[in-house]
Amino acid sequence: MNDTFSRRRFLGAAALSLPAFSLTDALAQDALESLGTMQGKAGAGPHPLETLMKAHPAALRAELRGVHPRVYTTKAGLDALRKRAQGEGRAAWQKALAGLTALRMAPAPAPAQKRRAQNNTAIGIIGAALAYQIEGDAKYLEAAKRYMDAAVSYEVWGYTYSKPDIDLAAGHLLYGLGAGYDLLYDALTEEERKRYRDKLIRQATILARHFAPKPGKSYSYSQNHCFIPIAGLAVAAYAVWDDTPEAANWAALSRAIFSRVLEVASPDGYFYEGVEYWIFSMPWIIHALDAFAHAAGDDMYDTPALSKAHLYMAHSITPNGQDIYDFGDAFEGAITRARVGEEPARTHPGGKLNSNYNLLYRLAARFNSAEAQGVADWMASLGHVCAEDFWTLLWRDPALKAAPMAALAPHHHFEDLGTVYWRSDWTPKATAFAFRAGPPEGHHVAAILDKLPDWHLEMGHAHPDAGSFILYGGGTYLTGPMGYAGIPKSDLSNTLLIDGQGQANEGGGHDAFRGYPYARLDTIRIASAKLESGRADIVAELAGAYRAELGVEKLERRFSYARGVWTVTDTLRANKPVVLTALVHGDRDIARTGARAFVVAGKPRSLKVAVATTAARAEIAPGVLVAAGPPGNVDKGPREERGTVLRVSLPAAKDATLTTTLTF
Repeated sequence: MNDTFSRRRFLGAAALSLPAFSLTDALAQDALESLGTMQGKAGAGPHPLETLMKAHPAALRAELRGVHPRVYTTKAGLDALRKRAQGEGRAAWQKALAGLTALRMAPAPAPAQKRRAQNNTAIGIIGAALAYQIEGDAKYLEAAKRYMDAAVSYEVWGYTYSKPDIDLAAGHLLYGLGAGYDLLYDALTEEERKRYRDKLIRQATILARHFAPKPGKSYSYSQNHCFIPIAGLAVAAYAVWDDTPEAANWAALSRAIFSRVLEVASPDGYFYEGVEYWIFSMPWIIHALDAFAHAAGDDMYDTPALSKAHLYMAHSITPNGQDIYDFGDAFEGAITRARVGEEPARTHPGGKLNSNYNLLYRLAARFNSAEAQGVADWMASLGHVCAEDFWTLLWRDPALKAAPMAALAPHHHFEDLGTVYWRSDWTPKATAFAFRAGPPEGHHVAAILDKLPDWHLEMGHAHPDAGSFILYGGGTYLTGPMGYAGIPKSDLSNTLLIDGQGQANEGGGHDAFRGYPYARLDTIRIASAKLESGRADIVAELAGAYRAELGVEKLERRFSYARGVWTVTDTLRANKPVVLTALVHGDRDIARTGARAFVVAGKPRSLKVAVATTAARAEIAPGVLVAAGPPGNVDKGPREERGTVLRVSLPAAKDATLTTTLTF
């Protein structure tokens, strides 16, 4: 691919025929993909969710019954927000008003089958509804109602061909229409209330029926296709509490599922699906927990997964402030970094990262964390963008003093997920790296998975990338993975292959870890990590990442940094001769400059790779992957070229050591 990335190269894929699905088809598809729910585990006695529902029904507070608004605020709360919007919050609020979706464009007309179209309708509703309540200007009310009418006009909430009425768009629209109905209740006519209320009840009934517990049913609690729809169900439940007796059951079910969502989350604050999915998914955890806290008086926030989330986001941003350490399904690698194609309008509008940093204001306020407040302020200073800017007015505590970024350690070891981030400082000129060697959802999963029979893993957004690294220096992203893939494989990352094969059960679909023993994944670990100013030394054990039949008995990767040089030493022991291959990726061309010397082209600096092991041979080839396909067929996307890859291999042997150095 050329240096300017003037176009994307698709290497052959026929357009998919996407027939309309019935609800029965959708349920079968849900089970096949393991997204949301799955039927099949044996179960005796009450389902665990039923027990949780009885113990914590999350009923609407008595003083909020029969009044609106009530889900996220009250009339008194709106009075306080109006004062804030005219005072210290004025600048942020005016920015939010200028970017309101419902004022910038018309809602997508039915059936709205373009990807994310219905999601945008939901966000348009609530932004305009809150603006009307703060500003009192009829243009916001009319815009909100246009979007609410559009939501009602969608016969199917979601894609007609993939899990209609029970997936992500359904969650978005239950949230948007539910919160809009609640905020605007007194401004709507009775006919309008009925139209919106009837649609909410219809769609919530369908979704709740799908997620209702029954014997043998399990849930992908840690996966966004489970908790995003349920977040919408919670909001709808409190919005129409007085209008249908089923709302109480919806609230209890939502609360029970979210108790599990928080229980299985990493105590590190790390988000295993990747930064792009943190940006997409974390709003729904916040929206659901805020609904429980305000409407039911049931605060569920106290978990390290949330109190430490700011650490994950701070360390996941590269020194230039606009790119990320893209482990897992996160953006499109070289294409995203070059800002070409259609996606940058979503991922980097105006050239700035859409990071949803204002979520950290909510967490900072809840945990009284000056550190989290400082990270959010830092991200704001970088010009980052939020999908729902309007919530900053409610979420940011102006009385909470922010800690400066310089007070935050420039390196961090997320021990549960086995991921290390290191940088020389918090300036744009920093040298930095990230290194991963852990099980896809963290070590904690091995300890709790068997104790939760109602939980099944769906790790399609995690990649088989144990032992991989991402390097940044000289003002540029030097090397890293190829990004979001329809079929994640190890050869998309800077990791190792055995006889040309990657980790876990890669290659069979979107979830490389399906059917692979988690106990074996749990043996992947960072054995030691010494992180200091100016240097780092990490030792990782990787043998468990590879299928037993490959014969790997020991595979150690030592990754060190000192005085501008990264040194990678791989030590293999196998029960049969195998070929060990190390990978280094480039966004642009890779050129051979000597017998075992290479340059990975970059701007403004390039990466020099030197192979110290004399027996090694190398080849340079285009980086090719199966890109993500459409919803429901994510593993059937087109073959796509993203950058270039250097493959360094040793002759087949039972014992082998490969040493590589990288500098810029």
